[in-house]
Amino acid sequence: MTRNRWLIALAAIATVFTLAAADYADARAGRGGSFGSRGSNTFSAPPATNTAPRAAQPIQRSQTAQPGAATTGAAGQAARPGLFGGGLLGGLAAGFLGAGLFGMLFGGGFLAGMGSFASILGLILQVVLVIFVARLAFNWWQRRNNPAPAYGAANGPQSANQNNAAFTGLGAGTGGAFGGMFGGAKAAPATQPITIGEQDFNEFERLLSEIQAAYSAEDLNALRANAMPEMVSYFAEEIGENAKQGLVNRITDVKLLQGDLAEAWRENNDEYATVAMRFALTDSVVQRSTGQVVEGGTPGEATELWTFRRSRGAPWMLSAIQQA
Repeated sequence: MTRNRWLIALAAIATVFTLAAADYADARAGRGGSFGSRGSNTFSAPPATNTAPRAAQPIQRSQTAQPGAATTGAAGQAARPGLFGGGLLGGLAAGFLGAGLFGMLFGGGFLAGMGSFASILGLILQVVLVIFVARLAFNWWQRRNNPAPAYGAANGPQSANQNNAAFTGLGAGTGGAFGGMFGGAKAAPATQPITIGEQDFNEFERLLSEIQAAYSAEDLNALRANAMPEMVSYFAEEIGENAKQGLVNRITDVKLLQGDLAEAWRENNDEYATVAMRFALTDSVVQRSTGQVVEGGTPGEATELWTFRRSRGAPWMLSAIQQA
């Protein structure tokens, strides 16, 4: 009986780690998350575009303080939800799992009196259910506490798509993958709208490739040259976590397939531009010592919204990434 309890506990732990491994499903720069700063628009959703017609995921980690919310930590960085989400519900979920495992090992467990096979299935189902309910509750709490996007009728998704149609017409004959999508055009109104031209779009395409290459090479100096310090800190954290596990993320064959402008604006002396980009890449997680691929390795595509920032007269730098 004791042996069965150990087997059940090990099966449950393996299930939890399998669920946790989903965090590496998008292992490219940023690991498929949404983080960084978009100035005063950090907690407002960018307008939909032809490239990213669905609402972007809200920023999950930022050093920009959310209006009306207390900051966490010295830099005011929002905590990243763990496997069970954050807050009280996350703690309860983890507590229930711990209690179940403890009971399996030293007592009756969750499903005392039932056979070992039923116990395994029951525990796995309960773990998945607890995680699912906790995450639903956490997402509801996030939506409830995040301010609604502040877009008027002239600044909503329909207006953004109309502008994107104009980009296609104005961009005819321009070079690069942004060619047919981007041209000299004005963004939807934000703080103070600015004009984004072909040279800017070429810079965005260059930054997409160079940042992915620098992340793959774990070259922090190259990342500092192309991204804001906040973004570099997140990248460095991810690279460090990979190193602890003896892994490295290799990203190759990055190519922009489609892109369009969501919004561009000026705040004081800084300018921002949020662009939707669909790009091809080969994303692999490999053993650091042997180079053996442990995840990925096949060509794929990703669609993300990247926000770039520059001071007047300075080059564009990556300031935020959001998932479409």
